[in-house]
Amino acid sequence: MSTAPGVTADAAGLLADYRPGSSFFFSSPERTVLAQGTWADVPPAPYAPRTLPGRAAAAMDAAAGSGHDDPMIAGALPFRPDAPARLFVPAAAQRAEGAGFAHERVSGPVPSVAVRPVPPPEEYERAVEKALARLAETDLDKVVLARALHLTANGRVDAARLLRNLAAGDPHGHVYAVTVPGHPCCRTLLGASPELLVSRYGRDVASHPLAGSAARSLDPVEDELRAEALLESAKDLHEHAFVVEAVAEGLRPYCATLDVPDGPELVRTATMWHLGTRVTGRLADPDVTALDLAAALHPTPAVCGTPTGTARDVIAELEPFDRGFYGGAVGWCDASGDGEWAVTIRCAEVQGHALRLFAGAGIVPGSVPAAELAETSAKFRTLLRAMGLETETP
Repeated sequence: MSTAPGVTADAAGLLADYRPGSSFFFSSPERTVLAQGTWADVPPAPYAPRTLPGRAAAAMDAAAGSGHDDPMIAGALPFRPDAPARLFVPAAAQRAEGAGFAHERVSGPVPSVAVRPVPPPEEYERAVEKALARLAETDLDKVVLARALHLTANGRVDAARLLRNLAAGDPHGHVYAVTVPGHPCCRTLLGASPELLVSRYGRDVASHPLAGSAARSLDPVEDELRAEALLESAKDLHEHAFVVEAVAEGLRPYCATLDVPDGPELVRTATMWHLGTRVTGRLADPDVTALDLAAALHPTPAVCGTPTGTARDVIAELEPFDRGFYGGAVGWCDASGDGEWAVTIRCAEVQGHALRLFAGAGIVPGSVPAAELAETSAKFRTLLRAMGLETETP
């Protein structure tokens, strides 16, 4: 595999070359990256946003000093700032312009799975009710509450096939796979995120926060009605405004210019409608890297809430599981500072016969517990469809 910088391959070929356990894969409308092997690890200290970019830069510098022609950092940031990140310098990497995969889903036997929701649906609705009480009683403006689906298949899960099916289902999104630590062995974190946390190419910076969602319908008329209702929803527009404001405030100290559109546009995936606002800017300091920006922005109110500290406390109280890398960020940054980081949503952890899927919903005044439960069920469909499962989500 070539380690020469720049574009060296086509996106479809890089996807075909992905191998679980030994590869990192990330694709977006801008760039596709396949990295293999490990030259060096960034020490797995707590995420620590203020120190992580420096530790990552030191790892790249050391790799360059020991003969690496094109060092980059790749991997994933966890949701919690006190949890260890999974970042490493790949031994070799290839890049391609854009993504735009045109293949059909990979057919194969549909696995038989046992499904266990965590928490059960009725308990999730009670957690939403408790969150609504916190909104009324404290300074909390928004909190994102997630739930998980634990799936146990009747055979080993083919992570490479799952990744190809995610790319087929969302050919222009952010499709990713990264090996993360686990017990008794490593896990594969993979997904298809519609949300760009941040990209940096030269001095050009972009972020595309999403907040406010509605499930797609197979009926074209109903689907259009849902999209129009989302675009006019006062509750969803209010929720979206929190996220855009936070992203703009996070980027503003780094940018000489920043463009924040007045209102959102509709963003579609195969399963969901979202409200999205593309924020763009020009860096004031060319030494600021994509990883610097990702650490400054993460976590946005799209996956946590606002104020961040209060929202984190409520999440820790009401969610009966550790998010791990769900709600974090996944991506890459090269020695020039260019790179892309997506919000780690529409994702699953795969380990042997087991999968753990995650989905969350933003709780704001006016949220209805049953509707938030339905939203999480709709978001699970991205991964379930990639597995060939079309059953109702508990």
